[in-house]
Amino acid sequence: MAKKVRVVVFAQGEGAKLATDANAEFVGADDLVKKIEDGWLDFDVSIATPDMMGKVGKLGKILGRRGLMPNPKAGTVVAPTDLPRAISEVRKGRVEFRLDRTAIIHVPIGKKSFDDEKLYENLMAIIEAIVRARPGGAKGQYIKTASISTTMGPGLKLDIKTMMETAVSA
Repeated sequence: MAKKVRVVVFAQGEGAKLATDANAEFVGADDLVKKIEDGWLDFDVSIATPDMMGKVGKLGKILGRRGLMPNPKAGTVVAPTDLPRAISEVRKGRVEFRLDRTAIIHVPIGKKSFDDEKLYENLMAIIEAIVRARPGGAKGQYIKTASISTTMGPGLKLDIKTMMETAVSA
């Protein structure tokens, strides 16, 4: 059974109405900022509208340490009209990935309980997303090696050529 993602939306006016209609668990503005300043952190993801970032910015020390701070690059600072889409994506399990300083991407593709087909679909979706995110100035072979492993298990090398052909043809 999937864990229910609890979403907090910092919005006011029309944005707050749209977030409520999209079934966000908690929607607010100054009241929500005050509640979090008082120590409440019973949520998994926070989303904000650009007009609220001035107020949400005060929560940087609290939310930033836990990875809950809304961020435009992560897609959690969105225009009020995009709130339903952002909430829906978060609920569906959108996964973000970034390069670490050694140019390695660490990203989960599933859990032990997933069947082989689901793991394969997730792997291909991640490969396609990485290829789409390739910067225009990048030359040569973009993905050089890939391996898959359990959390603390040994890595198994993947055949890049076959994997890239499959991802491009899908």
